[in-house]
Amino acid sequence: MPQTETPGTEVALRSRLRWWTELPLILLVYACYSAGRLLARGDVTSAVDHGLTILRIEKALHLDAEHPLNRLFTRASWLGVPADFWYASLHYLVTPVILVWLFRARARYYRAARTWLMSSTFIGLIGFTLLPTCPPRLLSADHGFVDTMAQYSSYGWWGGEASAPRGMGGMTNQYAAMPSLHVGWALWCGVMLWRYGGTRLTKVLGVLYPLLTALVVMGTANHYFLDAVAGVAVMGVGLLLAPRVMRAADLLRDRLSRHTAPVAPTTGSPIVSAGCQTSAGERIPRQRESQFDDAAGPDASPTDTGEGAPAPAR
Repeated sequence: MPQTETPGTEVALRSRLRWWTELPLILLVYACYSAGRLLARGDVTSAVDHGLTILRIEKALHLDAEHPLNRLFTRASWLGVPADFWYASLHYLVTPVILVWLFRARARYYRAARTWLMSSTFIGLIGFTLLPTCPPRLLSADHGFVDTMAQYSSYGWWGGEASAPRGMGGMTNQYAAMPSLHVGWALWCGVMLWRYGGTRLTKVLGVLYPLLTALVVMGTANHYFLDAVAGVAVMGVGLLLAPRVMRAADLLRDRLSRHTAPVAPTTGSPIVSAGCQTSAGERIPRQRESQFDDAAGPDASPTDTGEGAPAPAR
């Protein structure tokens, strides 16, 4: 995990992080994620070539677990249909729920966890841009993959074009397969549940959720095994960068606060010197005493000139 806040600063941290500032930030990151998937469409021919290259590497290393899983999910609808629902919805639900839970119940760790997730997401967007990849389900039929989401589309809200709602498939980039942020985000959720859940059940869920997500993305033919590995690697790089990102954000905030902080007006506090007190506008300590002497005049009684005057003769 990235370095967390110093113990004992929970109250100060919550006073700085407010939901009305966190929510727009998270929405901005998600908007960048969605826009990045749309903009990084790339050339279809290149995307297909990248997908076939990954498949050849996996076969050479005997890592091509997608084929047996995809055949299983295709033949057994009781596995394929829940897997499609899992792929189409859970990463949109579980990830924000855990973010909200951390913000409310584990505020000490929230900022580091949120920064880790966002840093990794931006790295994933770079991968989509530089390496558009055709998922297994979009390869030609002679490669042996079946698009389970198209096969079971009558069970859900999605159509035959990815996991988007019917009629909106054209608004998604179906060639953003490398890395798999489904797996990356699920790993982040699992780490949060394992470290901060506090119960045996949350630890079990923390292990099962990313593992089952990896099986789902391969069984539904949406990702290769190496896509899942790349998703894990992206989260690892994001974990290393998160402390540096937080330090950079702190420095930027400090500089902005110094430039925008209002100058406090000077107060006319009294100055004491040699037993004499001056107020604002007076230059020398005995200026006030001389003013009193002038006001007293030659006929003034000694008592009018101050408590230190000599007593009258008797």
